[in-house]
Amino acid sequence: MGIGVSTAEMARSVALSGQLGVVSGTALDAVITRKLQDGDADGRVRAALSLFPDQNCVEELLSRYFIAGGKNPLASYLDIPKPSLHPSTFASQLLVISSFVEVATARAGHDGVIGINFLEKIQLATPASVYGAMLAGVDYILMGAGIPTEIPELIKNLSLGKKIHFPIRVSGAQAPSIVEFDPEIIPRVNRAPLKKPVFLAIVSSHILASYLYRDEATRPDGFVVEGPIAGGHNAPPRAKDSIDADGQSIFTTKDFADIPTIAALGLPFWLAGGFGTPERVGQAMKLGATGVQVGSLFALAEESGLTTELKDHLLSKIISGSIEIRTEPHFSATGFPIKIVTMSGTATDTELFEGRQRHCDLGYLRTPFKRDSGSIGFRCSAEPIKTFAFKGGDTREAEGVRCLCNALLANIGLGQVRWGSYHEPALITLGSDVSGCCEIWAIKGRRWSSREAIEYLLSEIP
Repeated sequence: MGIGVSTAEMARSVALSGQLGVVSGTALDAVITRKLQDGDADGRVRAALSLFPDQNCVEELLSRYFIAGGKNPLASYLDIPKPSLHPSTFASQLLVISSFVEVATARAGHDGVIGINFLEKIQLATPASVYGAMLAGVDYILMGAGIPTEIPELIKNLSLGKKIHFPIRVSGAQAPSIVEFDPEIIPRVNRAPLKKPVFLAIVSSHILASYLYRDEATRPDGFVVEGPIAGGHNAPPRAKDSIDADGQSIFTTKDFADIPTIAALGLPFWLAGGFGTPERVGQAMKLGATGVQVGSLFALAEESGLTTELKDHLLSKIISGSIEIRTEPHFSATGFPIKIVTMSGTATDTELFEGRQRHCDLGYLRTPFKRDSGSIGFRCSAEPIKTFAFKGGDTREAEGVRCLCNALLANIGLGQVRWGSYHEPALITLGSDVSGCCEIWAIKGRRWSSREAIEYLLSEIP
């Protein structure tokens, strides 16, 4: 869920309840380094770092980013290396370590099942990030927001310790570029093959599921099937006239996967998007699903990474029925529609957004493109519009685009501070269906834990 919302603590609680606990794998290098700069008050990051197989890498990381007692709250967080086609050794090591820390923290002290969710869109960070999760013994890898054709082979080769040549899509180029990753950058005493995690492809259509299934090289071990009700990014609508009079993306029956077709492939699958109530869990099981993936119910749970202030505000809006969740077609630099909660003081506030100076200092959603000279550049539609246009971008693609990288870090209390006073605004995403949140609130009368959410979801399952 977003950046750091599905925390290691939440995933651990879910796993202890007998379910699959999944941590968010997006921007973990920023999350871990910012927690270190805030002093790592609970010591969990450093506890996981002590388990990392190469302590020389850990020492360099701590020397660069750890601040005992935490930085001045008005000081900016230090920059980290942007994802690149030719990353430095430290940049790759940082990605490996960050995934390792999150998975190792989630796995601590139990034998439950832990997964990690990555975005296919963030290709440049994929090999090192997946390797770090595998070093920590992750059980499942989930990936969406794209077509993850290369991931089954990547996982297999990383498990064998092979050097990786990972293809990267480049706008304007006829052939992909290659990012290289060598597991040898993390010296290990034991070079035995790593455990090969189960890979679940997150898809929105039976057509994509069938495409991935037909070739052994691209075939996942199962699917998470997300409908357009799901929070976060949605697949673009298939209809031509897909924006309504209110400016939102609109979906039709064409945008829902044919579940019997996916079931006929014979792989396990989970249903997502509007399955956050006991009744809907039961319906999913009757359709042949192995289970469901639920986001919004857990985004508001105690262990969620969202700040307490944001959770309280969201919950009050849900209970009062005043919450407004929109599917914005142009807010995200990915080009995909995204569901957001309209809320004053966040990046949905037009006045606040227009008063913000545009930055692309994290760069996770940058797109590689081929320059006229033949070299490769990077651009992001959330960066300054003049800069985006100078790099050959269409300014129409940049209008209204919010910086998700900075906003989603602000959601979890790790937003950048600029000029000693300006704090990056948050941007909340939830699924369209929050009925489960209303129902569990009626039962509990308070915010719930992850364990209580699971008990609620399974309350009608024999």
